[in-house]
Amino acid sequence: MKYYDKLIFDLSKAGRQGYSLPACRWENSVSELPAGLLRSDAPDLPQVSELDVVRHYTNLSQMNFGVDSGFYPLGSCTMKYNPKINEEIAAMPAFAGLHPLQPSQTVQGVLRLYKDLSHALSEITGMAEFTLNPFAGAHGELTGLMVIRQYHMSRGDLKRTRIIVPDSAHGTNPASAAVCGLEIVQVKSKANGLVDVEDLKPLLDDTVAGIMMTNPNTLGLFEKDIREIASLVHECGGLLYYDGANMNPLMGVVRPGDMGFDVLHLNLHKTFSTPHGGGGPGAGPVGVAAHLAQHLPSPRVLEAEDGTLYVAEDDGDPCGRISGFMGNFGVLLRAYTYILMLGKQNVKMVGPLSVLGANYVKEALKDCYELPIPSVCKHEFVFDGLKDKSTGVATLDVAKRLLDYGFHAPTIYFPLLFHQAIMIEPTETESKETLDGFIEIMRHIAAEAISDPESLKTAPHTTPVRRLDETTAARQPVLRYKDIN
Repeated sequence: MKYYDKLIFDLSKAGRQGYSLPACRWENSVSELPAGLLRSDAPDLPQVSELDVVRHYTNLSQMNFGVDSGFYPLGSCTMKYNPKINEEIAAMPAFAGLHPLQPSQTVQGVLRLYKDLSHALSEITGMAEFTLNPFAGAHGELTGLMVIRQYHMSRGDLKRTRIIVPDSAHGTNPASAAVCGLEIVQVKSKANGLVDVEDLKPLLDDTVAGIMMTNPNTLGLFEKDIREIASLVHECGGLLYYDGANMNPLMGVVRPGDMGFDVLHLNLHKTFSTPHGGGGPGAGPVGVAAHLAQHLPSPRVLEAEDGTLYVAEDDGDPCGRISGFMGNFGVLLRAYTYILMLGKQNVKMVGPLSVLGANYVKEALKDCYELPIPSVCKHEFVFDGLKDKSTGVATLDVAKRLLDYGFHAPTIYFPLLFHQAIMIEPTETESKETLDGFIEIMRHIAAEAISDPESLKTAPHTTPVRRLDETTAARQPVLRYKDIN
């Protein structure tokens, strides 16, 4: 361990200080805080210099892995580069200094941005109208399902309480449906990874509220029967929900609304380049077809006859209120900047480039890693572990070994359709040189799995933290430096 890899408590020396404050002029004054909130003893904080503090946190930051520091081929989560102009615009005082309770006449520019972003997202997806209020993708899923329930309830169709979810779906789909009070019904996939239309047909009746689908699906495959599926679901009175987690390869190429989807959410932290990870903030805008617009949640931004924009609380027949205000404005602003920077022409390049990168990597590695579905993929693809499994090297070992070579591991053991799943998504922002470097290391690891399997089974070897007991770490996390019991 290097000296500055130590925790700041280990660097503490009694009496050392990193600051100096003037004497308190009100030392003998009566505190206005209730006695129960006052400390009787000084906090047990490390005693260190300012320089030690700066080095400590700088070194911690360098232990993190992110898109700015290396390739992040995380399947199903589109870890694309976040352009720095997005951050510059979001940090402008005119935006950063706003307050959500300001009168609408003082924030007409912001409300116009809401309207323009909603319009841009509608154009890209084929929807009629958007709400920007949801704070994340799963929050958007819940909101979209609430819209679907409100639609059926407004028509007196109260028995529609079942939602169909493919067996290849993201885990948030059934979870969001359950939170919304819907019964989950699973539809199976065929051997080619696509929804089995024949398995779907018997599930459709007058109790079905709708179906949740991702297209391309979690295997990175385009659901070529989507128009037939849409027709079948609509014929039984149900609606189609589009999980926008995999919208990236379609952007500017094909629109979910044109496929027959009635409701969708978008992950701005995936498709539209806003920051991803760390628990937030996020944004999961929800778009709907015209006949569902009145059910979008409150509040909504509307335009008066004179062009003035205002915030309406209960316009139409809303599904309710799903956020304190109107979404995470800073995240929405970043996405709007990204769309404007690309422009109409370059938006159309995102999808094809992400598809090209994924197929390039897939074809370069399929002789070393087992490819269960050999067809052309979209933005991502799935291997089922190493092709040669004779030495017992598992997908987890491959992922851990990748860390030693400076690459973040891809998604592993998902989707659940394959026991040793490795899901890889390069994204359109990575260069051919980066993809070639990743391919080289993946091939090298496959060779190591045969010649030196122990190097994989004990990896990683070069990271600040070695392989953990992940079950214990999740169930019994140690969150404090010292036991204060």
